[in-house]
Amino acid sequence: MRWRLASTEYRRKTKPERVAALESLARRGVPIGVLAYVDGAPVGWCSIAPRETYVALGRYKALAPIDAAPVWSVVCFFVDRRVRRAGLTRGLLGAAVAYAMALGAKIVEGYPVQPGARLYTYMGSPATFRAAGFRDVTPPGRERRVFRYRAPRA
Repeated sequence: MRWRLASTEYRRKTKPERVAALESLARRGVPIGVLAYVDGAPVGWCSIAPRETYVALGRYKALAPIDAAPVWSVVCFFVDRRVRRAGLTRGLLGAAVAYAMALGAKIVEGYPVQPGARLYTYMGSPATFRAAGFRDVTPPGRERRVFRYRAPRA
């Protein structure tokens, strides 16, 4: 919920309140992301949804929109430590793109950071996005990376 709420609201809510808010979004049919399972147990998560559903992302100047195109944004990954380094993040990203495209997305955008970066390391690495067919579209002079995947033309 970090990107779905304004910073003050996020800090004000308790973890159980944030969990309840996420559950409410899911029950209302708002896209929230995809899960990965191993032997029936959830082990990974990728948050993906239309960019406009991420209130904090809309307010974060370092990741301001690069144009007026409607995009779906990948803002978060979680992979259980017991299954890390097995390609699960790449698999989650592929599933997230497929999910967004199935719901009508034409462009999926991500904001990866180099491994070892101090902040936002849960947003994925540039290598993962490149391997999934994303292109770096970061405008000149911008510090935070922007990668995009475009739906194949029919």
